[in-house]
Amino acid sequence: MYRIAGIDVHKKVLAVVVTDIAAEGEYQFERRRVLCTPDSLRELAEWLNAQQVEEVVMESTAQYWQPVWGMLEQRWQPLRKEREGAGRLVGSLHLAQAQSNRGPRGRKNDFADAERLVKRLVAQELILSFVPTAEQRIWRTVTRSRTQLMQYRSALQCQVENLLEEAHVKLATLASDLLG
Repeated sequence: MYRIAGIDVHKKVLAVVVTDIAAEGEYQFERRRVLCTPDSLRELAEWLNAQQVEEVVMESTAQYWQPVWGMLEQRWQPLRKEREGAGRLVGSLHLAQAQSNRGPRGRKNDFADAERLVKRLVAQELILSFVPTAEQRIWRTVTRSRTQLMQYRSALQCQVENLLEEAHVKLATLASDLLG
């Protein structure tokens, strides 16, 4: 038996399905609706641990997947990661691009989307996104923030110089760097 979970991510609620992957037969899905609060996400991770889920796939929807990913990365611990015959992706979190899980036209059904995620992952029909490690994500955020702050500083420096020029104050001719 191999347990896999599919999560359809939305702003306020998650549609979660868990099933056993067997060689033959129809999937029997267990469904659960989960809120996107930190407490609910902790409970989701505990529930996935209790269900002995070995692989999780979720859909990337705007930035709403990030808190879910972070909580599962911290709290979800697949129990049988080193079991005999385990595939290389056992114990993995997967982030599927929404376009690759597009359903048929008509009424939207969140649980059907989550079930389709699982089926397409098993059939290797999903386009998966690369998600860096937690440490890499932190360094990227720090680097981007520093770059933005430097750009803001340059823009402000130009605005100060322009205001002084409009007021006929020619400090730029006396100092090479007005703010330095």
